[in-house]
Amino acid sequence: MDTIIWIIIIAFFIVSFIGLIYPIIPSVLFLVGGFLVYGFYFSFTELPYSFWIVEGIFVAIIFTADYLANLYGVKRRGGSKAAIWGSTIGLLIGPFILPIIGIILGPFLGAVIAELLIHRKSLNDSIRVGVGSLIGFVSGVLAKTVIQLGMIGYFIFVLLK
Repeated sequence: MDTIIWIIIIAFFIVSFIGLIYPIIPSVLFLVGGFLVYGFYFSFTELPYSFWIVEGIFVAIIFTADYLANLYGVKRRGGSKAAIWGSTIGLLIGPFILPIIGIILGPFLGAVIAELLIHRKSLNDSIRVGVGSLIGFVSGVLAKTVIQLGMIGYFIFVLLK
């Protein structure tokens, strides 16, 4: 039974990384879910309060990194709050309309459309903002990947202590 539980925990971790690319999957919840499965099956005593505090800080950093990466990418290219919202909406809708390529096109088109329609920017300026949203998305995924690896690494470190 221990092997099955470890397979479930690892599956939760894998789904959490898939969620970095498909934002409809709450990646950090699956990661924490893996920790909870461990605690419920094996023991929460092996995961002290300090573990949960550190992991909670990591979770806050993940949410902050995601928001700041998108904000930085769009703002650096002259985008508005509407472009940030458009990028976020495009990121959520894009993969459903165009599976796989929608992950890239969604935030780009969302930002471009928001700038064109709401702020009446030129096509070139709107495309520049769209590229900024892509840069923000990719840098956010990279940052969250590193943070999630750190969370898993810390989990393993605590278990091996």
